[in-house]
Amino acid sequence: MCISLAMLVACGGSGSPSNPIAQVPPPIVVPPTTPPVVVPPPPTPPSVTMPNATQASRFLQQSTFGATETTIDSLMNVGFNSWIEDQFTMPQSSHKSYMDSIAAGLSNGISGLNQNHFFESFWKQTVSGNDQLRQRVGFALSQIMVTSFQDSTVANYPRGVASYYDTLNTHAFGNYRQLLEAVTLHPMMGIYLTSLRNQKESGTRVPDENYAREVMQLFTIGLSKLNSDGSTILSNGKPIDTYTNDDISGLAKVFTGWSWAGADKSNTRFYGGNADENRDWMPMQSYPAFHSVSIKSFLGTTIAAQSPANPEASLKTALDTLFNHPNVGPFIGKQLIQRLVTSNPSPQYVARVAAAFNNNGTGVRGDMKAVIKAILLDPEARNDPSLNNAGIGKLREPILRLANWLRAFNAKSSSGAYRITNLDDPLTSLGQTPMRSPSVFNFYRPGYVPPNSSIANAQLVSPEMQITAETSVVGYLNFMRDTIANGTGTSRDVKADYSNLSTLATTPEQLLDKVNLLLMSNQMSSGLRSQIIAAVNSIAIPTTTQTAIDTAKLNRVYMSVFLTMASPEYLVQK
Repeated sequence: MCISLAMLVACGGSGSPSNPIAQVPPPIVVPPTTPPVVVPPPPTPPSVTMPNATQASRFLQQSTFGATETTIDSLMNVGFNSWIEDQFTMPQSSHKSYMDSIAAGLSNGISGLNQNHFFESFWKQTVSGNDQLRQRVGFALSQIMVTSFQDSTVANYPRGVASYYDTLNTHAFGNYRQLLEAVTLHPMMGIYLTSLRNQKESGTRVPDENYAREVMQLFTIGLSKLNSDGSTILSNGKPIDTYTNDDISGLAKVFTGWSWAGADKSNTRFYGGNADENRDWMPMQSYPAFHSVSIKSFLGTTIAAQSPANPEASLKTALDTLFNHPNVGPFIGKQLIQRLVTSNPSPQYVARVAAAFNNNGTGVRGDMKAVIKAILLDPEARNDPSLNNAGIGKLREPILRLANWLRAFNAKSSSGAYRITNLDDPLTSLGQTPMRSPSVFNFYRPGYVPPNSSIANAQLVSPEMQITAETSVVGYLNFMRDTIANGTGTSRDVKADYSNLSTLATTPEQLLDKVNLLLMSNQMSSGLRSQIIAAVNSIAIPTTTQTAIDTAKLNRVYMSVFLTMASPEYLVQK
């Protein structure tokens, strides 16, 4: 993958993300013929030997928004497992709290907030937040359980989106069952997937099926039945569907009778009147008068007809059914591996992570801490020989590239607000902005294969290539060249501190050693290294004035950082 993907990155991928419509084909009723998968034994625990700088940097590229000199040194002193445990106890940074603090200083309060305030909080925590593992896993979850500012109604509630992002971060170290419920009842998800104000069937009206479909397809069980290693179970050579249209219809009834939180459960409040000022973040509440009381059948579970309506009981049964489906471990586990470590994990790697999801060692299912440790401490994530495996690695998505630069070079905001705003335009910036996915299917699909490519020929996937094209490659290079030298954000609010690198500029080999460690975990090839050193040496350092000398040194730094971040070798995280 590192060769074929690098070639694709250099020339551009295959265009903009698609927006497929979720469809459920007719069920296949032939019994499965795929043999059961034997889950491999747990991997050998990582050595207690402390990691070296290279190993620490590589681990931090997977588990945080980027390595820094400080975090590398810290990890070398405590080791992988202790670092993870320390992160589990780190206080959570709250994006909603930031929004509330901004609103308190606005003349029109909460109504004066906008998307840019959330982006400020995102980048501030990305760069300077101590709870890096939580924030990094939360970002991964935001690309699985998607809501988006691209929805015009969601965009009206920027504090609500901040709260939703906090919800993902809160439960990133909790249990997936509680995460599933918190996401289901969050008003931003209710707006985005139209479960808020969803009404029971009446006459020709049927319950809205949007959330019922996506909670199965995207948040829990996927489209096809899976073995524990993530491979598709086949019957007569064909995948077996996890659900049918009847399952969607039955489950949709569960998600009726939920709407805005508030002091009462009146019809007026259900429809949006008497708005509570905190309804943008308070979990949706039940409105029994609007909840279906008819039989609800889905995925082999039946909820009997109710009298009176009991929305809470219906919801508990539905979420328990989804959570306990055997697909959830491999389906969600594999996607988290893809977001953190590698696009093409081996079946054995997926099976080990799924096993941790199914049982954390003490009989608990869905323990996210166990899942995270299984992902980051697995031999495929930690063993250095994996660097030579052509299937290991992932394309760094644009947000992570910028975050990597910000953290590696101790970027600071002159305003303290980190005013990095919309980065959607692929021609002039990154083509990706946090919480602005174009659809519920994220910026890219986990199974995306660039057509007519060496990746396709190798039967590999490269999800992030779905947002890579000739225009985005050029846009990224222009954006980073400017950002590296001049800073980024409104009025160049965020700039790097290159003082440590400038002192090394007279010795390009030492300069590049530092850049290589911080950005590439010392994975730079000798060929690329020679090319960059030659380019750096081409910038002469004068002997005239100190200003001229300092300028030349900075230009050498800019050159070394830009050529590294422009290289296909950097763009593929391994």
